[in-house]
Amino acid sequence: MRPALRLLANVKPRYLEPFAPTGLTGLNTHPSPRPTLIYLYTSTLQKLQAFPESSVYRQSAEALTRHRLQIVESQKPEGFDAWLERVKKTVGAEPERFAQLQQPDGSFTFVAKQEADPSVDDPRGLEWDGEKMVPGTEGPARTAEETAAWQKIIKDSSTTTEYDELPLRWESEPALTADQISAIENQIGAGLIEEIIQVAEHEHELVNEMHRNKVWEELEEKPAPGQWTYFERGN
Repeated sequence: MRPALRLLANVKPRYLEPFAPTGLTGLNTHPSPRPTLIYLYTSTLQKLQAFPESSVYRQSAEALTRHRLQIVESQKPEGFDAWLERVKKTVGAEPERFAQLQQPDGSFTFVAKQEADPSVDDPRGLEWDGEKMVPGTEGPARTAEETAAWQKIIKDSSTTTEYDELPLRWESEPALTADQISAIENQIGAGLIEEIIQVAEHEHELVNEMHRNKVWEELEEKPAPGQWTYFERGN
């Protein structure tokens, strides 16, 4: 069982240490898996809206993505409600500044390069420091166009004259416990949560390719008779 590899790499604490070895070569413990997955799944669902409802790819991808999103959202970290209230107050105090960071559903889930902030006592307190996000397993993969648009949002939000001396600070949501992460891993059944994030990143990018190729259209070359017929066991 792959989750057991993490136990071999580190004695299981209540909270997993960000960037610690997972037991899989080249794959470290993700610092904020819940908001990352919520961002990836929500963004994927939004992209799928551009496909015709009759598209088999859209139907299957939506069903799987919604199912996994529900699993992730069902695991709320300790202190989530208090954190959400603080976020609402932050946004309410400067609505213009955070307007472009708001998601279509009204949430402000933010995922970017996140590191431990030495200014807070809680070692699990993570904040975005305004640095450019590095695509890969430490955050959601974006296309060049999406990255450019996102950087423009950050620039516009952080260079407004009124806030020139007040850098944009965003408090990350509280961390999930190791048990909560295990619950997500067990329900999704696709390995460690870091592997689940990698799959979500690839699916997020695949949607772009599938839309670009208009997979809902008829094939230009019809398949040969029996090409899609599965082998059947003889009597």
